Amino acid sequence: MRLGTGESAVVLLKAVPRHASSIWTRAYLRLLRGGDTACALAACACVLGIRHLYGVYIPSVELLLGCGLILAWPVALTMSGAYRQRAHGEGTEEFKAVFNGGVGLMAAVAIGAYATQTAVARSFVMAMLPLALLSTLYFRFRMRKRLHRRRAVGEYLRHVIAVGHREAILDLVVQFRRQPHHGMQVVGACLPHNNMTADLDGLPVLGSFSDVAEAVAEVGADAVAVLACPELDGLTLRRLAWSLESAGTDLFVAPALMDVAGPRISIRPVAGMPLLHVEHPEFEGAKRVVKTVFDRVVAVAAVFLLAVPLLGIFLAIRLTSPGPALFYQTRVGRHGKEFRVVKFRTMVADAEKLKSALLDANEFDGVLFKIRNDPRITRVGAFLRRYSLDELPQLFNVIRGEMSLVGPRPPLPEEVAKYGEDVRRRLVVKPGMTGLWQVSGRSDLTWEESVRLDLRYVENWSLILDLQILWKTWSVVTHGEGAY
Repeated sequence: MRLGTGESAVVLLKAVPRHASSIWTRAYLRLLRGGDTACALAACACVLGIRHLYGVYIPSVELLLGCGLILAWPVALTMSGAYRQRAHGEGTEEFKAVFNGGVGLMAAVAIGAYATQTAVARSFVMAMLPLALLSTLYFRFRMRKRLHRRRAVGEYLRHVIAVGHREAILDLVVQFRRQPHHGMQVVGACLPHNNMTADLDGLPVLGSFSDVAEAVAEVGADAVAVLACPELDGLTLRRLAWSLESAGTDLFVAPALMDVAGPRISIRPVAGMPLLHVEHPEFEGAKRVVKTVFDRVVAVAAVFLLAVPLLGIFLAIRLTSPGPALFYQTRVGRHGKEFRVVKFRTMVADAEKLKSALLDANEFDGVLFKIRNDPRITRVGAFLRRYSLDELPQLFNVIRGEMSLVGPRPPLPEEVAKYGEDVRRRLVVKPGMTGLWQVSGRSDLTWEESVRLDLRYVENWSLILDLQILWKTWSVVTHGEGAY
C-alpha cells in the first residue's frame, strides 16, 4: 500500500495489469529492459575500449566479469522496482528506483571484491557501473518524454472507473485531462444510488456503488479510483477490493486529506488498523536555512552569468518605448509583509492608469486581472512576457530575501484583501519567481487551480521539489507555454 503524489493523492492497494493496458505495458517493459541492458553493454565496451586504447592488458576474467555485470544490471533494476508499472512516466519514482538499483549493484560488487580480495572488479566499480547508471538515467529520461508524448495524443493510457460523487469525479476528470502524462483516462463513473443520472457531462454512468465490478468487466477498465465519500466505509472498500482481485484490477482510494504528498504521509499499523499519519510541514529550522542559502547563492550566480543579457534587455526597452526600463510594484510577501518587486517594464509607461478602462475585458476568473491581448503591452514586452524574461530582475528580490526562487505567485495587496481564510495559507512562505503555477499552465490556469497549486506547494515544499520545479520551468519558459 502506498501513497501517490499527483494532483489527487491515492492509496494503491493492488497492481496486476491484465486489461487494455497490458499489451502496451509488456511491449514497453521489453523496450526498457533492452535499453537498460544496452546501456550497460555500452558502458562496459567504453571502459574496455579506453583501457585497450591506452595499451592496458585486459585478462579474460575481466571480460567474463563485464559480461556478468551486463546481465546483472537489469536484474538489479528489477529488484529495486524500476520496472513496476506504476513508475512508468513518473520521473521521480522511476529515477529513484534506477538510482537505487545501480548503487545497490555497485555496493554488492565492491563488498564482494573486498570479501574475496579480488582487485579486478575495482575498475568496473569506479568506471563501468557509474557510466552505466548515468546512461540508463538518460535513457529513462528520453523514454519518459516519449511516453508523455504518446499519452498526450491519447495512447498508452490506463482506463479508469471513477467511483464517488458528481463534483469529485468531474474534478478528477479535469485533472487527468490537464495532465495526461500521468496516463489515466476516466472512461466511466459509478455514482451513489440516490444520485443516478444517464451520464456525467458526457461521461457514461455505469451504475451505482454496488455495480463497480460489473462496470469494470463491461468496459475492460484497468483501475478503479474511489474518491472520498461517506457511503464507502472500510468494510465496503474491502469487499470492493475482493471483487476486483480475481480480475487483477488496480484499486485507488483517495484520502479525505488532499494535496498532501508522500514525504509527509506514512501508514502506521495501530491496534490492527492501518492509520494514515500526516506530519506537519516545516516552515522553520534547518530546512528553511538551507533553502534560503540555496536561493541567494543561485540568485547571485545567475546575476553574474546573465549580466550581459540583462543589460541588453534594459537597452532594448529604453530604445523602443518611452519611460523607465524597470517597473516597480508593491507585492505581498511572507506573513503579509509588503515589498517592492522589480521587473522589466513590458507595458506602456502609464499602464496602471489605463487599467480601469479595461476591467470589463478581464479574461481571468477570481481576483486576478489578465487579458490575453492586452493593448498596453509593448512589442518588446510581448517577447519578454512570452519567455518570462521580464521577471529576471526579481533575482535581486531573492538576494534581498524578499522572495524565493520557487514559491507561490507574489500577489498584489488588493488581491490579498479579497483572500479567504484558506487562501491566506499561501502567505506562510516567501513568494517565488517560479512555482507549480508556472510549470502547470501559467496564465491558462483558472483562479481556483492556481490557488490549489500554491497551497499544494506550501503543504509539501522541499528543496528536492524546488529543484524539480526549476528543471521544469526551463522547458515551460523556452516553449512559451501559457504566457501572456
